[in-house]
Amino acid sequence: MEVLAYYLPQFHPIEENDQWWGPGFTEWTNVTKADPLFRGHVQPHLPRELGFYDLRVPETRQAQADLASAHGLTGFIYWHYWFGGRRLLERPFNEVLDSGEPDFPFALAWANHSWTGVWHGPGGIDKILLEQTYPGTADEDAHYAYLRRAFADPRYVRVAGKPLFFVYAPGELPDPAGFVERWQRMAEEFGGLYLVACLGSKPYETPLEDGFDASVYFRFPFGRDAKTKVRERLHEASLLPGPRRYPYAETLLDPPRWVTGTVHPCVFPNWDNTPRAGRNGIVALDSSPERFRAHLRRAIEVASSNPHGEQLVVVKSWNEWAEGNYLEPDQEFGLGWLEAIATELDAAGINQGAASP
Repeated sequence: MEVLAYYLPQFHPIEENDQWWGPGFTEWTNVTKADPLFRGHVQPHLPRELGFYDLRVPETRQAQADLASAHGLTGFIYWHYWFGGRRLLERPFNEVLDSGEPDFPFALAWANHSWTGVWHGPGGIDKILLEQTYPGTADEDAHYAYLRRAFADPRYVRVAGKPLFFVYAPGELPDPAGFVERWQRMAEEFGGLYLVACLGSKPYETPLEDGFDASVYFRFPFGRDAKTKVRERLHEASLLPGPRRYPYAETLLDPPRWVTGTVHPCVFPNWDNTPRAGRNGIVALDSSPERFRAHLRRAIEVASSNPHGEQLVVVKSWNEWAEGNYLEPDQEFGLGWLEAIATELDAAGINQGAASP
């Protein structure tokens, strides 16, 4: 069974972020300035073993891979940004590809969404910083050619014998079925791609009809109780200031019935995006490694029911610190999130390690 975690390459300065947010901006900028916004609100969440790292440092990338492998993860899914030929945050993954290190499996996920002001902080929800465009088939050819070397790397994760590739917002593609057909044709040298549509964050209900091999459903880890419903009404009436608050769901919420075909479960250790969105954020209350284990337990059951060779558990995320969903050691729970994965895999009788791609 593959246990893969999305990986954010945002922890190093780039020219664009310097222009938009000031010199030296990285994800840590928002993380460290976060404040508690209500009684019992834990902020800021701060790292422990890995510290405030810079992803341009190869020793950091190796330490991340070592921690992941030691606790049962079998690979990272690097978020990949392509805006009509323009790339952002590509340096960490390119250095992994060029150096051959760390020797830890990986896949890619195309984060095909526009960058807005809210992506890095409050106050700019409607401000478009960089628009996601789809110039046409020539751009698709160039995009595939750019990724081809990654697909050919022996570390690249293969599912059903094919390189695994995620599309974050398939419904925003001008022609999803045409995209699938063209990319599968280009990838014939690899036997095709194993294309996964990400669902839940953006409306899209036809992955199977459009030819995707599978989907992963982003069901955020929020439960709803009577108190939550009252809070929602107060928020709507603008009578309750501060971020929206929901109890962390006790069990993994399964996808709705309209999601058909092979569905890979996605689990969240936590959610708190107030470092980015401030009082407009959303917070999962009372998350913990133990409650996360309950989600993992159900995810392993769901994944085990998928076809042989297509059994994946996806975690969002390895290091989304400013959204509060991360597995890396922090000062509150230490190695708790990672130990939850290792413990639950062991309880399920799954002997994990750094799996071969």
